[in-house]
Amino acid sequence: MTIKNIIGAITTSVLFFPGIATPPAIAAEGLDEAYQALRARDYGRAISLFGRAVEASPQRTPLRKDLAYTLLKTGETVAARDQFFEVMRLDPADTEAALEFAFLAFETRQEREARLVFERLGKAGNATAQQAFQNVDRPLAEGIHRWQQALQLTPENFSAHQELAKLAEQRDDLVLALENYHAAWRLKPTMRSLLLDLGRVNRLLGREPEAIAVLLAASRGAEPRVAEQAREQLPERYPYLYEFHAALAADAENYALRRELAFLLLKMEQPGEAEREFAWLVEHSPADLLSTTQLGFLKLERGDEAAAMTLLEKVLASGDKELAGRINKSLRPEQRLKLRAEAMNGLNAAEAKSLALRSLQRNYLKDARKYLQIAHEGDPLDYEVILKLGWTYNLLHDDLQALRWFDLARQSPDAAIAAEARRAYNNLRPAFARFRTSGWLFPFFSTRWHDVFTYGQVKTEMRIAALPLRPYISVRFIGDSRGQTSGVLPQSLSESSVILAAGVATPYGTGAFKGLMGWFEGGEALSYRSRGVNRKDFRGGLAYARMWKRRSLFAETNADGIYVSRFSNDMLIYSQTRTGITLPLLEASPVQLFWNHNATVDLHGQYWANYVETGPGIRFRLPHAVQFSVNLLRGANLINEGNPRRPNYFDLRAGFSYAIVH
Repeated sequence: MTIKNIIGAITTSVLFFPGIATPPAIAAEGLDEAYQALRARDYGRAISLFGRAVEASPQRTPLRKDLAYTLLKTGETVAARDQFFEVMRLDPADTEAALEFAFLAFETRQEREARLVFERLGKAGNATAQQAFQNVDRPLAEGIHRWQQALQLTPENFSAHQELAKLAEQRDDLVLALENYHAAWRLKPTMRSLLLDLGRVNRLLGREPEAIAVLLAASRGAEPRVAEQAREQLPERYPYLYEFHAALAADAENYALRRELAFLLLKMEQPGEAEREFAWLVEHSPADLLSTTQLGFLKLERGDEAAAMTLLEKVLASGDKELAGRINKSLRPEQRLKLRAEAMNGLNAAEAKSLALRSLQRNYLKDARKYLQIAHEGDPLDYEVILKLGWTYNLLHDDLQALRWFDLARQSPDAAIAAEARRAYNNLRPAFARFRTSGWLFPFFSTRWHDVFTYGQVKTEMRIAALPLRPYISVRFIGDSRGQTSGVLPQSLSESSVILAAGVATPYGTGAFKGLMGWFEGGEALSYRSRGVNRKDFRGGLAYARMWKRRSLFAETNADGIYVSRFSNDMLIYSQTRTGITLPLLEASPVQLFWNHNATVDLHGQYWANYVETGPGIRFRLPHAVQFSVNLLRGANLINEGNPRRPNYFDLRAGFSYAIVH
């Protein structure tokens, strides 16, 4: 029997939802209205009124319990758990509230907190807590023993160290947890979420300096979600110098952290220490042009002009206009002339242009860019060179630079060059517009649920200079026609909400990250079925979309990793891949035949979010950017614990999709 089944049985035995506590005799009109709303099953209004009463009398534990039980009736387990925690904190003798908190904590993945409360109540003689503690603790002890045996056979097993650390933390064996989180981090230093684990366990052990060190390292990492979580846990002050050194001792390969330390040393007037850090960065990360520039300046300042010019020449050859401007402003006139002569390598404009064209033919794009810049320096009015610079930057995925060169090339007196530059400029310009509004709508019918579902969104985003994030406002619709399933245990079929939100998103990536986009938003979900039941809604994640074509054959993939706060802070991962052929039956409306390969999993292991599907499909492209598709899918649930239906199913889905960008 699994822990979940055992806890479920115990929960039932102690009457997990004992009802609403008897209302205290308070003359407050608002509280009377709360109980009236509760009797009328207007839970949204009752929650709002109870919340106001709790704000007015935060020490009144009966009010908090009434609010907690009402929250449970609407499925808000996390909010209910937090209210029971406050009751337990205010009144440690309230065993009922403590038990409710412990069960809800276990259900919402706070296993360590649940176990500690069960242990405390069990030692005080509560039989239910004693049994719950044994049901929670025994599997943890057995799991720890199994993973320790596995590590005796394979000491460098990353998964074994990570799982052992998690179980040890849940069982409150923090020293063992810390030891194995360290081992897991040593084996896989790219998994930066382990730094959050190390910070958390160090804090639980009272090792605050060690916790700050690993959290500082995590806050300057390449994973935005991990970095944001780490920043929230750091002190509000700026880190001390010794904390930077401690963080680098824990994460020596953290380039962003080391660069920040180097600039901090400059501000503290320690140029020798700063130069050592910049030299390390240039050696281990040659593409770090900012560090290369700063190291060049430091060498120039202490008189090592030869080494400085070598570094600064490399930066100028990269084509980075901003850094080139800094260099030119910082150098004396004779140094600028020397640097320009070295960059030109003795070539005149015609020779550089010839080398650039040959490099383009061989697809040596960086060489082509360097020679084109030399040619432009020698002949600033050669518009063919300017146009080629635009195309070269475009191929190097630096579209902002490409846009500037195309803009210059539009001024060419040669009509053909000007026309080509105008077309290229107009194609790139929308991506850099200040405001852009997009919308999409996807209604479809599913035979599995005998329901019509509709998903849609309208979003207006704003581009701010060269910032990597774009703020936006959004209106989403997620709903269906039935609302919930029939039967003894009806379940909601969709969120049935209009979601108003504001957020930020990255542009779609290029190069190795082509087709990848990150986003996060927060707002309010307005239910159109339950009057007054509105919820805070936070969601975000990564979206990936790519398509490959070869003649009439094609393959396309859409993958999303989504965090949704209202699903108990769950993380869902979707993948939909289609491979097929395009039939040019109608030139304006091609028909595509394909095979679906779909998969969905989630972090919490819920049956409805873990399945695979496959089957044929057909898609018609209609006028005005509308598509109609029909898919016949065979699906299988990967997790069936708690599944009231068969593990396998057929589903015929038919629907339209529409998208527009303005």
